[in-house]
Amino acid sequence: MATLRFSALEKIFDRQPNWQDPPSNNISDYFGQNVFNMDTMKEFLSKEAYNSILDSMQKGKKIDRKIADSVATSMKAWAMSKGVTHYTHWFQPLTGRTAEKHDSFMEPVAGGKAIESFGGGQLVQQEPDASSFPNGGIRNTFEARGYTAWDPTSPAFIIGKTLCIPTVFVSYTGEALDYKTPLLKSNVAVEKAALDVMKFFDKNVSRVIPTLGWEQEYFLVDAALYNTRPDLVMTGRTLFGHSSSRGQQLDDHYFGSIPDRVMAFMQDFENEAHLLGIPVTTRHNEVAPNQFEMAPMYEEVNIAVDHNQLVMDILEKVAVKHHFRVLLHEKPFQGMNGSGKHNNWSLATDTGINLLSPGVNPKTNLRFLTFFVNTIAAVQKYDNLLRATIASAGNDHRLGANEAPPAIISIFIGSQLSAILDEIEKKVHHGKLLPDEKTDLKLRIGKIPDIMLDNTDRNRTSSFAFTGNKFEFRAVGSHSNCASAMVSLNTIMAEQLISFKADVDKLIKAGDKKDDAIFKTLKKNIVASKGIRFEGDGYSDDWVIEAEKRGLANVKSTPYALDFMMDDSVKKLFASHNVFSEVELEARYEIAQEHYKMKVQIESRCLQDMVLNQIIPSAIDYQHRLVSNVTKMKEIFGTGFKKHAEPQMKIIEEISTRIESLQSMAEEMRVARKSANKIDDVALQSKAYCDNVFKFFDEIRYNVDKLEVIIDNELWPIPKYREMLFTR
Repeated sequence: MATLRFSALEKIFDRQPNWQDPPSNNISDYFGQNVFNMDTMKEFLSKEAYNSILDSMQKGKKIDRKIADSVATSMKAWAMSKGVTHYTHWFQPLTGRTAEKHDSFMEPVAGGKAIESFGGGQLVQQEPDASSFPNGGIRNTFEARGYTAWDPTSPAFIIGKTLCIPTVFVSYTGEALDYKTPLLKSNVAVEKAALDVMKFFDKNVSRVIPTLGWEQEYFLVDAALYNTRPDLVMTGRTLFGHSSSRGQQLDDHYFGSIPDRVMAFMQDFENEAHLLGIPVTTRHNEVAPNQFEMAPMYEEVNIAVDHNQLVMDILEKVAVKHHFRVLLHEKPFQGMNGSGKHNNWSLATDTGINLLSPGVNPKTNLRFLTFFVNTIAAVQKYDNLLRATIASAGNDHRLGANEAPPAIISIFIGSQLSAILDEIEKKVHHGKLLPDEKTDLKLRIGKIPDIMLDNTDRNRTSSFAFTGNKFEFRAVGSHSNCASAMVSLNTIMAEQLISFKADVDKLIKAGDKKDDAIFKTLKKNIVASKGIRFEGDGYSDDWVIEAEKRGLANVKSTPYALDFMMDDSVKKLFASHNVFSEVELEARYEIAQEHYKMKVQIESRCLQDMVLNQIIPSAIDYQHRLVSNVTKMKEIFGTGFKKHAEPQMKIIEEISTRIESLQSMAEEMRVARKSANKIDDVALQSKAYCDNVFKFFDEIRYNVDKLEVIIDNELWPIPKYREMLFTR
């Protein structure tokens, strides 16, 4: 094993950058070339078909079969002009990644001949086998039917020689089995609620679209080293590893010069992303060695989610070509920064307005304050739901570490915006606003653009921070599907905006002028949501104490955080907006609990295998060498050998002690796992894995890492942190 490890290192040092030439020097020349986008539709579709697609995208109108046939014929012609031979319905099941089943355009005909065929029926709907996808008890195993249905709001695209058609995925009885279906429903809910509120400010707006700009962090590890670490291969993270003498403490990797080999990978990846119309514009080194980040421009949330799922897939495929492996786990290396996926969320109108961006006068700033305050109020009411939304086995390692927000959900808005909200709270009262008070308030909010320009406050310890014209949900895990967080955020915002409009309408009906009614309702929500606002250090012990006083939950483990999904208020919330039925929500709860259990189960088994089959044998081998050395020293020094052999004897004793501890804990962990497996209830089983199995991980790791320090480097069976984290 040691020979293999050092052979792998030699391959790294011999490897040269493999720069890939882009299709053109100008990204604009080939951007979206492999996407059936609006320009391509204009070229290949009839005017009737093109307008029908537009109506479906913008107004939700159904596409009839005749038009679907026309679109399918044109889509096939475009795809075949690019060498495509197969098509697939591309969907996002509850595994967390994407799925696809490829079918050929080829159709046999009489006389042993064949034609290329692709009709509206094949475009609109498929029936893949759904038996092996997570379903949370929605259907029995023998009921394998599941349906994929075309999502015309997200354009088809080409990967390799396959036409990929974005689709939803539902059960035979209509329940959602994917991430896209509830996301589309939540988009409808928040758009309708936002449009109703926009009538107070601008009746010309006909659409409000949730937008998302995600930031994707990831690690790169050389493929040869990756393949010699069973824990990385099986779990995506290192279950052992003593900290390197040099890690991230010098802060020299952050925004540093990108290594040539990594740059070659990034360039190749970006070429692929741009061909698929993914507007990736930013790349840089992140804090930890071998950690990097990318970010695209903002897009409509549905397309942004599709693009992020594609990006994770492309990253992994391109990395293989460059002899890398991509680690998307939230915490692949202990003692190093983990990886998140910051979700920058806002609402935009069809008239080009970002509703979370201040305007240039008091009127438009009152609109900004309305959506700004209502977002805060929504998060305050459903902070526990958002905590459940980001819960995963991987994210448990990251939340609360030195690069990620804590498990406590809080909102940071900056001292100057806090002062404006405090001013509204102080000036507005239940009676009629005096003219000078109203003028003073409007003057204050009229200064918001200047405040936003100069306000450089930023709090990395806040899970939900306002950053100028958007809210950044920083607590989402790097491996997660963005849709999960966006579904909850859209839905709670829809609920809050409906409540806000009802309160304003009630005051207007009682005789208040519109602005007075808006100010009073804003004050009500500002007061009610003060507990979620926090401007200090989210890592401090004082904040934990303060958060408890405010009634904010601090649930650090996924199985317990997921319980928030089952609150009656959450069930009512999703059902009232037609996002999740109670059956669908309970199914997702069961799937999430099962996923946590399986993650910890896999890690536990891998941990045990590596301890018994790699770590202990290596330790015994080294101990045997030391014993042999001591025996020979006795022959040389006689009765005085103990004085000379004392260092070796101490190491021999330490190895024996740690081997004994590792064997004992590995067996106890196995017994705990076996006991947990006997529990029928999935949530209780998940909690048993959390409380009774996972608790062994740190102590086993501690003993292994201590052995790593004292055992001969050539005998250590797996690559060390110092070897994996500084790949060039």
